[in-house]
Amino acid sequence: MSESRIVIRKCNGLDEISACVTLQKQVWNFADAELIPLRMFVVADKIGGQVIGAFDDGEIVAFALSVPGSRGGHSYLHSQMLAVRSEYRNAGLGRKIKLFQREDALGRGFELIEWTFDPLEIKNAYLNIERLGAIARRYHVNQYGITSSPLQGGLPSDRLVAEWWLKSERVESLLRVGRKPEFETLKTIPVPAEIYGWKAAPATRGRAKEVQDRNRKDFQQAFSDGLAVLGYERDQQGAGKFLLGRWNETWMYSS
Repeated sequence: MSESRIVIRKCNGLDEISACVTLQKQVWNFADAELIPLRMFVVADKIGGQVIGAFDDGEIVAFALSVPGSRGGHSYLHSQMLAVRSEYRNAGLGRKIKLFQREDALGRGFELIEWTFDPLEIKNAYLNIERLGAIARRYHVNQYGITSSPLQGGLPSDRLVAEWWLKSERVESLLRVGRKPEFETLKTIPVPAEIYGWKAAPATRGRAKEVQDRNRKDFQQAFSDGLAVLGYERDQQGAGKFLLGRWNETWMYSS
């Protein structure tokens, strides 16, 4: 991959949008019934959402899909999916697409982009919290049911809700000087590096489920106590750790 060849822009026309649907299936390996259909991509593009592609020499290699939402009288964007072709991962492309999403959203008057993510996915959690500056203070149990994607490992599809407050001091400081405002860590929630292997093998899937069950309870209790995920650490062995504290900014759309 030549990074200089990558162009990130909104998708134009049915051919490029159809390529997103094809890439979705390659990346997630969902059963057909669980795929987001072409019509949903088209509708999102028409009603104020985002269908953003990354193109290498004209070929789509990654995309992001967002749809508009409303809560408490405020409009926001819900980023439903970000997919990157395997050979283009771990090179910062996902973050670049998210930053393109942010600029487009700000240009249209949005203050918030939300998405959900699996709290057992260590690399993704680090990107969302540390590299983008999202916070999390809501936990959804088994949001999509037991999915057909091998990435889920047959576990309940528990999700944290990432809130990306585009004009918050937290996000602007991170993008401006490369660091977030300091906070006091009041609780930590660990994710072992072995979680990927445990999810993948039927013999050890029970261990992954134990981690999920324990962390689910910890997140739910912490959020009910008014804490939020504000940081994420990874150690040399690849394990992850959520850092929770009290967010001193007041950004919130009431449900």
